[in-house]
Amino acid sequence: MNHSAHVSTSSTNEQQNIRKNSINHQLLEELEEQARTLEPTQGQLEELFTKVEQYARQHLANVRETPAFVKSQERSVGLLSSPISETGISLDETLQLLHDHVDHEGINSGSPRYLGYIPSGGLVHSAFGDFLAAIGGRYAGIFHSAPGAVRMENMLVRWMTDVVGYPKRAGGYLASGGSIANLSAVITAREAHGLRGADYDRAVIYMTDHTHHCVDKALRIAGMGSSICRRVPEDGHCRMSAEALEKTITADRASGLNPWLIVGSAGTTNTGTVDPLGDIASIARSNNLWFHVDGAYGAFFILCPEGREVLADMNQSNSLVLDPHKTLFLPFGTGALLVRDQEFLGPAHGGRGAYMLDMDSDAHELSPAYLSPELTKHFRGLRMWLPLKLLGVAPFRAALSEKIHLARYAYGQLQSIDGIQVGPYPDLSIVTYRYVPKKGDANEFNLSLAKNLHQDGRVFMTSTQIRHTIVLRMAVGSFRTHVEHIDEAMEVLCDHIRALEED
Repeated sequence: MNHSAHVSTSSTNEQQNIRKNSINHQLLEELEEQARTLEPTQGQLEELFTKVEQYARQHLANVRETPAFVKSQERSVGLLSSPISETGISLDETLQLLHDHVDHEGINSGSPRYLGYIPSGGLVHSAFGDFLAAIGGRYAGIFHSAPGAVRMENMLVRWMTDVVGYPKRAGGYLASGGSIANLSAVITAREAHGLRGADYDRAVIYMTDHTHHCVDKALRIAGMGSSICRRVPEDGHCRMSAEALEKTITADRASGLNPWLIVGSAGTTNTGTVDPLGDIASIARSNNLWFHVDGAYGAFFILCPEGREVLADMNQSNSLVLDPHKTLFLPFGTGALLVRDQEFLGPAHGGRGAYMLDMDSDAHELSPAYLSPELTKHFRGLRMWLPLKLLGVAPFRAALSEKIHLARYAYGQLQSIDGIQVGPYPDLSIVTYRYVPKKGDANEFNLSLAKNLHQDGRVFMTSTQIRHTIVLRMAVGSFRTHVEHIDEAMEVLCDHIRALEED
């Protein structure tokens, strides 16, 4: 009886399993049919290539003539009229949304008249590198996964260490930008000095008021928000005073604190000035401090003779941040951290999961995932390698020289405008200036001047504040910017000064 019941139950279970498998088979067919739409047919692929290429060509044809900045009343809100839904729309409709609500609003960073913040990107060769990286889908974090992609990134890192003059033992990785690279540098310095939570309240970091705010952010993210940040006084050119730095370190040590990290700048975002890197490096060595240089904007100027004069001592730092998406004109999301002694990177960032048993290591090619915070790592190297291979370094070197000379030219042109006061002679390619009106408050006038320039949109320049004084900035950094565009910027600036004075 029990045996019969068992047979009956087994038979029932088998029938249920058969039905389940039958249902699952049918469901899988239905799901496969829907999922296959993710893989375009040959005809759809042709349409994608053709129409996206047409769109890109049209953008490139117009990028030099379109406004540098557009601020409409709508602020791209029309994009929200087409929400994400279960079914798609046509390629034509999609590109129209992109055209109307994305590509013609805000800053046109590809414009030759974009002279605000730090110009960036726009290099077509890099776009093709990104396209090929996305199509190929190579995972560039582990050597075992993509030996070529990892070798490419490491080769680019070695090229950068050679360019800045770091020793053979140096290393690094390609980051998503200067903020993450600076965070990684802070963590590397912390681990190299063996600091732990109980040490943070006594640990002292030295920087200036012009140090990029991402360093403060990095300290907070690294859990070191309680550490002491000394804002070292500057000289008359907005550069860190080496004399004041040394005195401050001596006083801190005498009071029982732990001087630990100096952050110098190889071209501040605010004024473009370069700190006295050689003097700071000497102070750091004699006091056993880690010397980090934020060269996100300025470090690549070392490629050209004019930049080497200013940045010659950058190689004495312990770590250095560079942003290829700034002064190598690559797409946003391309930064780099270089460390004088690569051995400090692994202990600060390395990790391994049990599921990674198959990921072998290679003593000659360290994996970026071991040297950086990222495990899932985009194949960034291709966007940098491709233009360097196709064009060579020479045009980049020439472009950077040109930007320095354009900034010096602009500095001279500004001095010839009645009422303009210029800031320090440009170390690199940023010029600061302000207009002193015949009557009224100068700060209010310059804020109005910046606002009117933005409303005009033909050129884009920004304002900043230095010791309670509002000044304007001209950052020359686009590879498309040439002397004619500086002349145009001067004309537009004079037009708005006259209009405000007559108002």
